[in-house]
Amino acid sequence: MGMPSAHFSESPEDPFALGRGASAALDARGTVVGWSARAQELLGYRADKVLGRSWQDVLVDAADLHVVRSVVVEAVKAGGWFGVLPVRHRDGHRVQMGFRARVITREGGGQEWLLVGAPAAEVIAWQRDRALLDGLYRRSPIGLVTYGPDRTVIRVNRAVEKASGVPAEAPVGHHPSEFMVAEDAGPTDDRVRHVLETGEPLIFTEQSARARHDPGRERIVSVSAFRMEDSAGRVLGVAETIQDVTDRHRAQRRLALLNEASSLIGTSLDVTQTARELAQVAVRGLADHCSVDLLTSVTLGDEPVAESAGPLLRAALAPPEPRVPYQEGEVVPLLADSPQARCLAERRPILEGLLSLRPEWYAMDRRRIEIASGLGVHSLIAVPLVARGLVLGVVSLWRSRHAEPFEDDDAAVAQELTSRAAVCIDNARRFTQQQSAALTLQRSLLPSVASDLPAVEVACRYLPASGEPGIGGDWFDVIPLSGARVALVVGDVVGHGIHAAASMGRLRASARTLASLDLEPDEVIARLDDLVSLLAAELEENAEGNHTAIEQIVGATCLYAVYDPISQRCSLARAGHPAPLMSSPDGEVTVLELPAGPPLGLGGLPFETYELDLPEGSLLTLYTNGLLEARDGNIDAALKDLHTCLGYVTEPLEQTCHAVVEALLPKDHRPIDDIALLIARTRVLPPENVASWQLPLEATAAARARELTAAKLTEWGLTELAFTTELVASELVTNAYRYATGPATLRLIRTHCLICEVSDSSHTSPHLRRALSTDEGGRGLFLVAQLTERWGTRYTHEGKTVWTEQPLPPPPT
Repeated sequence: MGMPSAHFSESPEDPFALGRGASAALDARGTVVGWSARAQELLGYRADKVLGRSWQDVLVDAADLHVVRSVVVEAVKAGGWFGVLPVRHRDGHRVQMGFRARVITREGGGQEWLLVGAPAAEVIAWQRDRALLDGLYRRSPIGLVTYGPDRTVIRVNRAVEKASGVPAEAPVGHHPSEFMVAEDAGPTDDRVRHVLETGEPLIFTEQSARARHDPGRERIVSVSAFRMEDSAGRVLGVAETIQDVTDRHRAQRRLALLNEASSLIGTSLDVTQTARELAQVAVRGLADHCSVDLLTSVTLGDEPVAESAGPLLRAALAPPEPRVPYQEGEVVPLLADSPQARCLAERRPILEGLLSLRPEWYAMDRRRIEIASGLGVHSLIAVPLVARGLVLGVVSLWRSRHAEPFEDDDAAVAQELTSRAAVCIDNARRFTQQQSAALTLQRSLLPSVASDLPAVEVACRYLPASGEPGIGGDWFDVIPLSGARVALVVGDVVGHGIHAAASMGRLRASARTLASLDLEPDEVIARLDDLVSLLAAELEENAEGNHTAIEQIVGATCLYAVYDPISQRCSLARAGHPAPLMSSPDGEVTVLELPAGPPLGLGGLPFETYELDLPEGSLLTLYTNGLLEARDGNIDAALKDLHTCLGYVTEPLEQTCHAVVEALLPKDHRPIDDIALLIARTRVLPPENVASWQLPLEATAAARARELTAAKLTEWGLTELAFTTELVASELVTNAYRYATGPATLRLIRTHCLICEVSDSSHTSPHLRRALSTDEGGRGLFLVAQLTERWGTRYTHEGKTVWTEQPLPPPPT
């Protein structure tokens, strides 16, 4: 029977499709007027056995008649019917058949019923498939998109429409590039092409899926795709299931951000660097802009005041943005009604999801509002930096490029991130405080070098280590000695921090005390060695398990040199310290290979004095090992550069000192160890400024001393000092006459002061005492001490020398 094709489904899976379903036609009285071959196949009746008979008589059992009649009534009322009915097979058994019945009006006004039937099992299965398909497109919470072979959208379900805000029919017939941003459309189209060409399904592939009509809104989806084929293997397209996983992605990103923060924040003990690390981490996955404003006291390492916030200093701004009104290093005013002020006052995060909805936002600084609007800022989180109960500053997080405002989860992450960073910043602040205290202590222990020494011209540098190691125990000293001589000292205490600085101070003070005794360099080093052993024993007794200070003391090294500008003789000794360098007046640089000696504190090993003559204008360079190790530990290259710099002996010493530091330290790089550098250019006293006489120890020696002294001072134009100096020389020669044997030597030296020396062969130490009124003598040294500025005694292998110093009168105006 020929029927209009519009009444049939073309789907091969449809049990009612042409060629698949059994069809029959009934006239208005229910007489069978059409019968298909498929009907004969399913029910066993040939067409000639059915045509012309009532369908109820042929196909319906008497037991099912009442059911069939009720269906007929319903179908007549509705003009059609669909469902399952039992029918009788030709051999007599019952067959459950699914039927679709519809009234057809013929030309001329007559009506017929068209019935299409199929086995009930196939119909029910098809109904389930249709229900599932209908559910996927209408009620499923998971998105579904189907693409045709040309990669255009065929159909989109309601879940996609709801998530994207785009009507379901809008994408139909379009490629992804027409409704998605270009960066996201490309991967989508590539994925569809891959599945079409290979037939390989993709499972749970995550990607960004931002819509062109709302590009600022973040949307991450998980996509599974498979190729659709018909029963003949023809490719019909690609189906994709899409699940919005934006919230999960954000949660994972937040957790990853917190995990990264543990390794990226607090890599140094520098307050500003730690603040920058916090800002850089915050803009990696949480905010578009981040500023970290710290209390000024925190940046200086001071303890913040709990009761008052005080002025804020911008420590970090990420990413750099010149339009922001306050850059790094600038003071940031804290407006009373601002979110930052409320955040600090209440000590809790302040979330402003949409700033445009906050009336107080517009009451703030108009300039700042205009700049924020220009940047597109629309959402803010202000979080206090609090550690150990003290407010350190405030962190401001801004969103401009991201369309989504901050949420409560973002505020929780920001608070966790800031809490971790606050501990790191406070640790850096406390380290800065200790570093500053130790550095102040160390600088207070370092000398202020005199610039008018008669023996040498001196230039020096002290460079503390970078922030991580902390300050160390390097030191230098320039000590004026009697007889216009000078002692040059450089030392190094192993380690860093307060213990090293304190140990350095004790050693430097001890070296100065020993130098005042005018001992030979090897004797000074030996006495320092004994002192270090005693200090180590004392520390070990009171250490209570802390061996750091002991190791620092015992690991100290030292170099001690004495230069005499009259004899041009230099004596040196060292204890495990780098050898000094000597630059001759013609520019030849030599390493002085004096005996190294063991480091201080080992004990039991001797030290030796090394002596050499230094021509006038020679450079003597003393340094600590940090100078050679500053440039990546390449000591040979550092020594070569050092030799080059020291070869220019005629350059000003300050310029030479600066050149050494520039050559051996990389630019913008602080050393990892302390550096002490001392460069001395030797001077020679003119012979006319020194007068020496040998006096026989006889009764007339004192008178002869007065006579010689008066004549020389008159020659030098120092007649104002003649009387005092004659008396001093007379007393010292008289003491030599009384207590020594052999001749005495009287020497006068004119430098920045007048020096009077008397040397004899006795090792008896002169003592200053107060004579009684009944004593006939004993007042000589007392008078000497009263008439001179300084006096003392130094010992040599041949005897001793008693010396005095008097200031020169001011030059005439």
